Amino acid sequence: MSSQSYDVIVIGGGAVGENVADRTSQGDLSTVVVESDLVGGECSYWACMPSKALLRSGAALAAARRVPGAAEAVSGTVDARAALRQRDSIASHWKDDGQAKWLDSAGIALVRGHARLTGVKEVTVTAADGAVTVLTATHAVVVSTGSAALLPDIDGLRAVNPWTSREATSAQQIPPRLAVIGGGVVAAEMAAAYASLGSAVTVIARSPLLGGQEPFAGELVTAALEENGVTVLIGRSTTTAHREHDGTVTLALDDASTVTADQVLVAIGRTARTDDLGLDTVGLGAGDWLDVDDTLLVQGDSPDLAGDWLYATGDVNHRALLTHQGKYQARAAGDAIVTRAAGRPVDDTPWGAHVATADHAAVPQVTFTDPQVASVGHTAASAVKAGFRIRILDYDLANLGGASVLAVGYVGKARAIVDLDREVLLGVTFVGQDVAELLHSATVAIVGEVPINRLWHAVPSYPTLTEVWLRLLEAYGRPGFTDNDTDTDTDEELG
Repeated sequence: MSSQSYDVIVIGGGAVGENVADRTSQGDLSTVVVESDLVGGECSYWACMPSKALLRSGAALAAARRVPGAAEAVSGTVDARAALRQRDSIASHWKDDGQAKWLDSAGIALVRGHARLTGVKEVTVTAADGAVTVLTATHAVVVSTGSAALLPDIDGLRAVNPWTSREATSAQQIPPRLAVIGGGVVAAEMAAAYASLGSAVTVIARSPLLGGQEPFAGELVTAALEENGVTVLIGRSTTTAHREHDGTVTLALDDASTVTADQVLVAIGRTARTDDLGLDTVGLGAGDWLDVDDTLLVQGDSPDLAGDWLYATGDVNHRALLTHQGKYQARAAGDAIVTRAAGRPVDDTPWGAHVATADHAAVPQVTFTDPQVASVGHTAASAVKAGFRIRILDYDLANLGGASVLAVGYVGKARAIVDLDREVLLGVTFVGQDVAELLHSATVAIVGEVPINRLWHAVPSYPTLTEVWLRLLEAYGRPGFTDNDTDTDTDEELG
């Protein structure tokens, strides 16, 4: 057994943990990252990057087929082998040499093995060969262990060895038939990807796809999936799973129907990776999501948590299960740790660098299906539930000059939610080809609380999809006029 001491210990070397460590190291605090798997984590090898690589070939081919001239030059279907090779490259062939090298270049130590809290500011790491290292922190321990796929309690499901998102994004063979249980982002994206790669895909979802988004988002994505040959079963639940003698899987549904597939993907949600982390040693529950404040300090009644030393960043705190939000939290947590280590209050900054507030009402997210879904902030339903008096502005993206250049028969829709009392945006949703690049402008407008009358002076270029901003403003009404309460075909007032 060996022992080492650092100013900061980061448990988890994924994208979020790396960002915490980078921030504290830049603040002249000695920092160590503990990782039991690959440095770079879920996003680099089993989530964001490989999933988008799997989706890209099909989306590019579909986009080409929508443009006369290019469409005539396109023949055949996606080359699945080539797409998988590209995915392998994007995932660095599941080797973390480059990521580990970056840690070293940044002056951040790396200890490989399974970490467990064994006391206040103490972490015990057990390596694969059984070697034990006890780490102590002078200032902080940060939990950045992320989340794992949740497997439902369906009779026989575990026995058929279903895929989770990890297996779906790293598979080396395309199953002839794939059944997807779930209706969220992972389910929709992997259904789209595998359909483009040659699988006959069936989606089984209890609720409409992409619940929590504006309803039209799920409707347009469902229609596109069905147009591409995917069978989408809404309002159905899987009751049993059974592997047949020929290797196929039979799923029995609650309407007495069955689905036969060669592989099953379960994508119904996530669970915190905290079950074997030693949380009980500091008065917290094993397997629980970790509640944090806006400086990412873990909250709890245990006296062991006193002293501002235990932080949780990324998925594990359940605030926003998105890599970019986790990295945002990581920067805030790192700054807070450095500031507290220097004996200064965390609000000692003119621009709020040490707190994470965007997770409350300005979370941007893209679903990389075809069409894409890009959203930030409130939906109409969540804004009304939060007590805002709102106006809904809708616009058909097909009417834009930029859309007609991108594709014949462009299908898409935009929605903006306006707070009528302050006349600022609360939320924006775009659905359509290539709308992901519209999202940051919406995020800036919401976070900056830019008044509607100022947005009129942010002139969009023509012909691009950004012209949607002008059309949404026109739907709202001209500044200085009193006709804003006039109903039109494209907007409505709620609340």
